[in-house]
Amino acid sequence: MSALGTLAFDEYGRPFIIIKDQDKKSRLTGLEALKSHIMAAKAVANTLKTSLGPNVLAGALLEQAEQLLDRGIHPIRITDGYDQAAKIAIEQLDEIGDSFPVDPNNTEPLIQTAMTTLGSKVINRCHRQMAEIAVNAILTVADMERKDVDFELIKVEGKVGGKLEDTQLIKGVIVDKEFSHPQMPKVCDTKIAILTCPFEPPKPKTKHKLDVTSVEDYKALQKYEKEKFEEMIRQVKENGANLAICQWGFDDEANHLLLQNELPAIRWVGGPEIELIAIATGGRIVPRFCELTPEKLGTAGLVKEICFGTTKDRMLVIEECKNSRAVTIFIRGGNKMIIEEAKRALHDALCVIRNLVRDNRIVYGGGASEISCALAVNQAADKCPSLEQYAMRAFADALEVIPMALAENSGLNPIQTMTEVRARQVKENNPALGIDCLHLSTNDMKQQHVIETLIGKKQQISLATQVVKMILKIDDIRGPGEPED
Repeated sequence: MSALGTLAFDEYGRPFIIIKDQDKKSRLTGLEALKSHIMAAKAVANTLKTSLGPNVLAGALLEQAEQLLDRGIHPIRITDGYDQAAKIAIEQLDEIGDSFPVDPNNTEPLIQTAMTTLGSKVINRCHRQMAEIAVNAILTVADMERKDVDFELIKVEGKVGGKLEDTQLIKGVIVDKEFSHPQMPKVCDTKIAILTCPFEPPKPKTKHKLDVTSVEDYKALQKYEKEKFEEMIRQVKENGANLAICQWGFDDEANHLLLQNELPAIRWVGGPEIELIAIATGGRIVPRFCELTPEKLGTAGLVKEICFGTTKDRMLVIEECKNSRAVTIFIRGGNKMIIEEAKRALHDALCVIRNLVRDNRIVYGGGASEISCALAVNQAADKCPSLEQYAMRAFADALEVIPMALAENSGLNPIQTMTEVRARQVKENNPALGIDCLHLSTNDMKQQHVIETLIGKKQQISLATQVVKMILKIDDIRGPGEPED
């Protein structure tokens, strides 16, 4: 305890620890503090080198910043230079960006793009199927006039069992629940009452209690409960509902009465699922039975149970909803890890297609856009009269780390490959030339159909620059000191 602090007790006998003062801890300021942060960030970036993106670019920018600090350039001048270089790079991306066809009637280009996104993921053995699912999900919920995609309308559910190939897109909602009674049938032309009030007699909101002292009192209480249950069921059925979805549970007596009165019900449906069902079916969430009206009911064409294998696991599917834009991607897989990995991969594909719907401009991958931006930044640095030109050149060198990492990961000589591609870009004035990672004997990423969304590439450069600026502003840290014997 002495190494951590002193144990003490307050006036109520509760223990607490008085932490020792930090006089034993070392303090780093100025250049030492900056280098400490840069070293930590570079270690993270090197670990994530295979994933590329803003992490690797930020690590490369910090590595270049360390060299500039050693040459005596102030951190503020470095960040200013990085800012200018990032603006030039983003302007260059706008210049070299191409338009991409986003047509709901011709989905093949979008499917090819999604397949490129999924090509390096665990699910690549069925990535054509997954790509089609991602594209169809986005186009179903997309508002093409506003060029907007509401991700709230896309639900991703997974169930262990089956194969990845069994994954499917359902035009509706899947709920990981079953009918409250196994004899309740599937419901067609469904009118759904969405309730957040429990199927039980009202409880007084006071501290009073009711003592049952005789058999007659108990029977009277039982009769009252039954009447209340029947009244609730009657209110639901009189408003035209033939399915009740309840956020709370109900006991066996209520369940039996629901079956007797031919009112199928689902209980213990969570809050987010209730909201999604309300959006999909066009219903209103009702907090009290007395507020239920026919206008607040949701509508769906079919509500049925689906059963899985020998485990008898069941889930409910609500199809042909009033709001046909709500969809569910239902993933199957041999274990939980495969399902979680499939969810992450599909999320990446959904984000790429969403970005294309929002802004259909693209740049070419394989490091082509980074090399083009690096050339533009170097040209601008030559015209910069101030000290920031050194930071701008360092920014251009950092951008070239991305194609070099791609070449290294593909088993090529990184420096030689990148130098040859850069020389060809200048000579041919073709910003689509990148690293031939797949060894297809062409460096033209347009022919290889390796593309990235313009929005995503801009965000990568902006995010990496902001992270580096934030780290370079910290010049005073407290580090752990020598441990006491």
